[in-house]
Amino acid sequence: MNPSTQQSALPNCRLLQAGESYIGKQGLQYAVAISAETVGAHAIHMQLVTIPPGGRARAHKHATHETAIYALTGTSGVWHGERLEHHTLVAPGSFFYIPADVPHLPYNPSLTDPVVAVIARTDPNEQESVVLLPELESIHPA
Repeated sequence: MNPSTQQSALPNCRLLQAGESYIGKQGLQYAVAISAETVGAHAIHMQLVTIPPGGRARAHKHATHETAIYALTGTSGVWHGERLEHHTLVAPGSFFYIPADVPHLPYNPSLTDPVVAVIARTDPNEQESVVLLPELESIHPA
């Protein structure tokens, strides 16, 4: 293989902005930037999530995929664990890790300020691994 053919076989680097927002299965607003659909990613996706004032997600987990979160603005609360028995507050500038298959329920305790965070997950197809857990919804009612 000559060097010019080898170079053209390499994937291209891409600069992008977050795409148009949509409401995911979890009930939150997402704006995807890096994913299988946008850049052909194979093992990662990255997006912005917004939790409106007083908002919350549906209880869910991500089957076989890890999640890393970096909080940009607003402080969110996250119930997590098999029966949502653990609670963590995630403030701006904090990182939060959620192992694969761990149920969680993020929410925004503020009635005035939105929460915005960067999410990276080992699932390049953002909604594919989402498993809703309606049986956990009543543990921490809205």
